[in-house]
Amino acid sequence: MLDEDFARIRAHRSNIHRYRSLLKTQLSDLERQFIERRLSEEDAALKALTSKVFPVAFTPPEQVASQAGAGAAS
Repeated sequence: MLDEDFARIRAHRSNIHRYRSLLKTQLSDLERQFIERRLSEEDAALKALTSKVFPVAFTPPEQVASQAGAGAAS
């Protein structure tokens, strides 16, 4: 099961990379809209899958420090 999830994550990341590369080329407005929509869909699918596979959320150190400073100022 975990191997399948990792394969899906790799597929989404590959699709995102491909769509970002395509956006750097000359496209018609319709093509650009389609690719931007697909990129958004792939990004959402990747975020949903990674939150399911890796349910633990980590707070980066700079956010912890800024939250501590904000709490002290209140």
